[in-house]
Formats: sequence, C-alpha cells, structure tokens
Amino acid sequence: MKSVSNIPSHSSITLHAETRFDVVARERLLDAAFGLSRFEKTSERLRDGFLPADGLAFSMKDKGQLIGTIRLWNISARGVPALLLGPLAIAASHEGQGLGSKLIRHALAHAALRGHKAVLLVGDAPYYARFGFKADLTAKLVLPGPVDRARFLGLELVESALAQANGAVVAIGRSMPALRAVEPIGSHERRVA
Repeated sequence: MKSVSNIPSHSSITLHAETRFDVVARERLLDAAFGLSRFEKTSERLRDGFLPADGLAFSMKDKGQLIGTIRLWNISARGVPALLLGPLAIAASHEGQGLGSKLIRHALAHAALRGHKAVLLVGDAPYYARFGFKADLTAKLVLPGPVDRARFLGLELVESALAQANGAVVAIGRSMPALRAVEPIGSHERRVA
C-alpha cells in the first residue's frame, strides 16, 4: 500500500512503505536512537528472527535521507492476535516536529485498514496515551522477559479486541528467510545454507 501521509505538500519530508534499500539507514538510525542495548530489550525477543507484519513497516525521509522508522509485528496472546509496535525512531535532527506522532498515526491507520484489531507496545505511557494506549489493557499479559508494567501498553483498534487476551505474548509472524553464505573454495565458490 503506497501512500504519503498528511505531511504538508511543500515539505521535503515523505512517508512510504519501507523498502529493502532502507535497511542499512534504518539500522543506523536505530543504533543512534537506542544504542546497541536495543537488542537486549524484551520486545526484541518478539521481533528477532521475524519479518514485520505485511505492509506495516514505514520509512520517513527528508530529501531522500531516512529520518524516521516504525514497524509493527504479528503477535498473539493465547490465540488472540495483535500487533507489536516498535521500534519507533526519529533522527535527532528532526525531533520535536511531531514526526513521531505522524508515523504512529499512519501506522495505526494502516493496521486498522488491514483488519488488525489490537496493538501492544513497551514505551513511555504519557507519550503513547495520546494515541489511546493504556496499561490496563495488558494487565493479564506476560512478555518473554522483564518489563516495567507501567510501560507495557495496549490499544484496541476494535472495541474489546483484547478482552480475552491473557497469558504469554508470542511472535506469530513470518520467519526471516535463512541467509545463504558464500564460502570460497580455491578458485570456486560454494553456497552454504
């Protein structure tokens, strides 16, 4: 689903579906925003080895340079499907312009259009409350690692979507394809799975 958000037309900032060409810049942006400790976060356990939910990974660019990223991931809580939002990052050079809010609203709108009913995240409760996220919606849920309960938030895109959700939250998305390495052997190369 291609789209440009409600960013003013005179702006050089664009919002679009993430492409494979965004990967290196996205990883640099996330490293700058969160540091390498981002790989130790509990939410990462639900993303590691999986692809984002179909059509729910977005990039924001200014004059062709990646300045923002957001992704949503397929998860389940005892059979109740939902999405996990994150990571969300905006380049330090563009903070304070409301671009994170635009990314979140864009991603949530696309999630709703694709028929998703609920979204979970671990983040700053006062920031995410403006989008409707609440800690009480995750009270019966458990993440695969330590989490500050006040930062574990849920949003129902459809009323009562999380009413039956309880227990362990698990990843249910598509697994990342195995990478093939190339191993040199003499003057020939052999592919290794």
